Parts: sequence; C-alpha cells; structure tokens
Amino acid sequence: MSLLPVVLSGGSGTRLWPLSREAYPKQFLPLAGEHTMLQATALRLDHLAAEHPRLGLNVQDPLVVCNEAHRFLVAEQFRILERRCASILLEPVGRNTAPALTLAALAATAAAGTAGDTDPVLLVMPADHTIADAPGFRATVADGYQLAEAGAVITFGIVPDKPETGYGYIRQGEPYRQAELTGDAFRLHAFVEKPDQATAEGYLQSGEYLWNSGIFMLRASVWLTLIRRFRPDILDACEAAYSAGSRDGDFQRIDAERFAACPSDSIDYAVMERLSANAPADAPADVGASAEDLPPALVLPLSVGWSDVGAWSALWEVREQDAAGNVLDGDAFVHDAENNLVLAQHRMVAAVGVDNCIIVETPDAVLVASKDRAQDVKAVTQFLKDAQRSEHRHHQRVHRPWGAFESIGGGARYQVKRLTVSPGESLSLQMHHHRAEHWIVVSGAARVTCDDRTFLLAENQSTYIPVGATHRLENPGKVPLEIIEVQSGGYLGEDDIVRFEDVYNRTPGEGC
Repeated sequence: MSLLPVVLSGGSGTRLWPLSREAYPKQFLPLAGEHTMLQATALRLDHLAAEHPRLGLNVQDPLVVCNEAHRFLVAEQFRILERRCASILLEPVGRNTAPALTLAALAATAAAGTAGDTDPVLLVMPADHTIADAPGFRATVADGYQLAEAGAVITFGIVPDKPETGYGYIRQGEPYRQAELTGDAFRLHAFVEKPDQATAEGYLQSGEYLWNSGIFMLRASVWLTLIRRFRPDILDACEAAYSAGSRDGDFQRIDAERFAACPSDSIDYAVMERLSANAPADAPADVGASAEDLPPALVLPLSVGWSDVGAWSALWEVREQDAAGNVLDGDAFVHDAENNLVLAQHRMVAAVGVDNCIIVETPDAVLVASKDRAQDVKAVTQFLKDAQRSEHRHHQRVHRPWGAFESIGGGARYQVKRLTVSPGESLSLQMHHHRAEHWIVVSGAARVTCDDRTFLLAENQSTYIPVGATHRLENPGKVPLEIIEVQSGGYLGEDDIVRFEDVYNRTPGEGC
C-alpha cells in the first residue's frame, strides 16, 4: 500500500482581493512564508516515511486537481520546487469537491496497473491552508493512514481555540480504540453548519466540537464505492468525462461537455454526512447494502496551528506581528497604530493613528477595510464583476506559460506593455487583425519571426510587426528576455489573436 496525496487547487480566493485574483488566486501566493500555499501543501508530507518507519510507507508524487485556466501556474510551482506531480487533472468548470475527489480516485485506480499499487490511500488536502506544526500534522496523518488502510473513512477536525462563526464544525462521538495509534480517534457523530456567536461559544465550552478542516483520508476504492452508493449521478458523469478526456503532457484533460453535466456537491454533503452517526433523514435508499456494510467514519483531532486563511483577518493572525500587533510587509510604515495588517507591493504606504485595519496596496488597486469586516471584501469583487471591470480577475502583471506581461501605459489607440519571456520559451505563432506592434529589447536576446523572415534582436534593438503579419517572439537565451511592446490600432483586446502554432496547446481565448 502507498499514500497518494490529492491536492485540491480549485479556489478563487475572492476574500483576499486585491492580492488574490481569479486568474492568480491565493494558493499561488507566498502569504505565510517563503513558499506559496500550494508549494507548502506539497512539501508538508516530506519526512513522513522517515519519521514513521514502522508503516513501511511509500508516499507517491501528489496528484493535483485544478481549474484548467490555472494549469500552467500549477506546473510552474512544482518546476520551481524541482518536484513532479503524479498528474494534474484539469477541471473545465468547477463542480465542488465531491466530483474533484471522484476524478482523482478514477485517475489513481487507472494508474494502479503501472504503479504496482491497486488501491492507494488518498490524503485529500486543500491547496490553500497553512499548518504551523508540520511534524504534528504528519504524526496524525500516520495514524489516519493505518485506519484508512484498514478501510475506514477519516476526516480531520481542528481543535478550536476560539468561538469561530466562519467555520463549519464536526461533532465527535465516542472514542475509537486501536492500540497502534499514537493519538486520539473518535467516531464521527455529525457535521454542523456555521453557528452564530452564542452557539459557537457553547461548542467551544463543550469540548465535543472541532472545526471542519476539509482534509480527508480513505482508500480510492472506498471512495468510489461510497460515491456510487450515495451519488451515482456524480460517479456516472465523472466516469464519462474522465474516459472521454485526453492526456496532454503532464496534464489530464477532462471532457468539458460531459463534466459540465456533473452535479455540484461537496465531499461532506455527498458522502461524509451520510456516514455519520447522525446521518440526515434524506439519505438515499439502500443500494444493495445495509448500514452495517458501511465503513467506519472517524474523526482525528488536529492541534497543529491550522488556518484556511479565508480572510485578511486570518492572515493577520498567522503572520509575525511587531510589539504593537502590526503586520508590515513591503515599504510600510505605522505611527501610533496597533493591530493592523499593512501590505505594500508597489509604493510606500503609511498608516497613522489607526487600529485594527487591513490596508493592502497593489499596482492597480488599494483596499482599506476594518479587520472585523474582512469577510465583506467579497462585495468588492462582486462590484467589479457587475461593472464588467478586470481587477477582480487579473493583476496588472498577467502570467502566461512563457512568462508574463504587464501593462505600463495606454490611451485611446495605443497600449504599452512590458513582456518577460523565460529562457527557452516562446509565444505562439500568431496574427492580429486590428493592431500593429513595436518591440524593443531591453535585456536578453530575442528571436523574431515576421512573415517569411526570422532574425535575432540584441539589447537596444527593435522591430515592427505590421497589422496582419504572422509573427512569433522567442527567447533562445539562458536569461530572461525583457521586451517593451507598443501596440497601436483600433482594437487592442487580448482576444484579437489568430493562433497558428502553440507549444502549450492553448485556445485562442487564452490570450497571447
């Protein structure tokens, strides 16, 4: 038996705007340390086998489930770590965590023949959580592995340290005894929705309730059996979408039309609640098995400094604070101010005489909010969507598989961008109907194709790409290529592109 980490990287992180955007959400940001949240999740199981040798454990490369639009970001994050993914499953649309885990279980069992493991234990982890005590987390995972290997379904509950109203809760039942465990395990009694303040205080005082972490562990075959029993419509849709998909390098594409027909549901609602001792009355009728045939559903408490960093106030809690309780990042200054979070990305930010504030500055947006209203930031992103603006979706610096570009100026019929092309990468062979482009090399060397000509440009050299010309920009060197691009014409949108060749297999709608 082996352990297969399944990393769910589908969140959009709207409550951490403007640092987190739809096209570059919080799991790709280094919010709580040197690594991004996705990278920290992937690294969290390092040393598990060495710390618990009695298990004889083989920890496989992680399997990541992500939005198709984020596939190159995921691949780049692992490339920076010099790590491999077992696979990167691409969801064409979001359908919540139950379909995501079903796709992962199908992929795990489909690969079992070549991996030599017919039924790995899956450790399901969201990509956007922080855990301060990684060894403590691994110790609880080791306990969970022993139980899951024997057929149990495990959920991990966070030991609360305050009456939190923003989390769902798990009520633990009677203790589950097994001599080999180093920690505690309990029967899963019930999942509880987010409480009001008085109820949350009662939960904390009772000692019977844990925060719902969204972390699960079970064998792949157990999940497929359970989803077939409780939600066969989800399994049927996922099987059809997975089998009709295709392999694209490190990516496993899921058929868009078939997956769009899949119902949306969470792991909790689709399966876990129906396994609890206090299962809901609307649980589906027996499908050829009795309740006694269900695997044991267990909860393992975690007290490891966990946070889902679901709001700016949560980030303030997990970051290092100065003597006055301020968290400062970037060119930030405070005077006579306490308990503030001040992040400055682009320019100097000063806060004087204010307390309990969130102040976040980026090149294209500034957020100022009371810390106790941090959950309401999503109202800003909704306004931006309704106004058909772009600040909810993209940063000023937009990432592409070949590098990135950044808008640095523009007007009615022109736009100026800074392009950074990574070593060995190239833009697609393309054409524009409505705009011409001027390219100036700032640093590095460029290989340019313009219609039937291919030539090199060195620093301080430039070229002109006429409207309708077939063209490509490449970086043949070993250092990043920096280009200033001046676009001119009647329409400058990213969708004015006809793509002829592309090494990244992108669609025209994905931009340059």
